[in-house]
This record gives sequence, C-alpha cells and structure tokens, in this order.
Amino acid sequence: MTDHHLKLHPAELARKVLNYYLTNGRMPELPDPLPPEYETRAGVFVSLKKAGELRGCIGTFEPARDNLAEEIAVNAVSAAVRDPRFPPVSKTELPDLDLSVDILGPVEKVESKEDLDPRQYGIMVHKGSRSGLLLPDLEGVDTVEQQLDIAFRKAGIAQHEKAELYRFKVTRYPEQRN
Repeated sequence: MTDHHLKLHPAELARKVLNYYLTNGRMPELPDPLPPEYETRAGVFVSLKKAGELRGCIGTFEPARDNLAEEIAVNAVSAAVRDPRFPPVSKTELPDLDLSVDILGPVEKVESKEDLDPRQYGIMVHKGSRSGLLLPDLEGVDTVEQQLDIAFRKAGIAQHEKAELYRFKVTRYPEQRN
C-alpha cells in the first residue's frame, strides 16, 4: 500500500487492507510515517454487512495498537475472518460487503439509565470480569431498555444484577460506494 491509500476514508482503508489480506493471506505493510490523521489512538469497530444483514463485527473498546491505521487494519481483518458468529469472508464475497468503521470517543461512567440515549451513545456494561458493549444508532435498537438488554445479554449479566454503566460517542464512517 502506498501513502495515498491512507489518506482515504477510514472505511476505504479497511476495504483495501481486507482485499490485500484476502488476496495475499497476510497483513499489508502500512507506510511509515503515517499521515497525521492516522497517528492518533482510539478504540475502533469495523462492521461488515451483506444485503443489509450483519456479516461480521469486531473491535476494540480501547486502543490496542500503536495508531489508528493499525487499529482499523487489524479489526477489519478480524471482523472478516475471526468473528465466531460467522464463517470467514471469502475473496469472492468481498464485493458484496458494505464496510463501516466506528472510531470511539472517550468513555464516561454514568450513574443512571437516564444518562443514556441509544441514538447518541454506545454503551458498555461491566460487572467483575464480564462486560458487554453495544455501538450507538443501530437499526432495531430504539430504546435505552433495548440497548441495555442486548448489552447485558452479551455480557452474560442478568438484568437484576447491579452493573457499572459507561457511555461513549462514536464517529461513524460508512463506506461511500458508487
């Protein structure tokens, strides 16, 4: 990959990395130095959809890599080939997928569900070693109760159990395909 690829929209970067990985069986080398917009660190989720249905989604709540470009690259590949809910994506399937990259903002603890809004905030619930995360503004998740129910189930936490609640905003970069 050359420098001009990294100046692309984050979802385009994810697609280029994924195409390279599915073609060559390994991660591409990212240029050094990186353009400034990719030198920051943040949690990132990459979502893949096929005909409007989820096909893979993997991410990191907190940054796990040295920079945003690496975070996007690793999570794009993981969403395609390591999401345990789906079989790995094939190279021939890639043109049928729509990609979206969510870059997570700072996390803040909340004391009450009144501080939540499923359109504006993603949430994380946490109790002991169990945690569940749900991104904001998801189709079919219209109420705080729906958002909490899904996050609690993902975490394996019963609804009656007391859990810590966190919220965060995301900047969503859906793919701009013609």
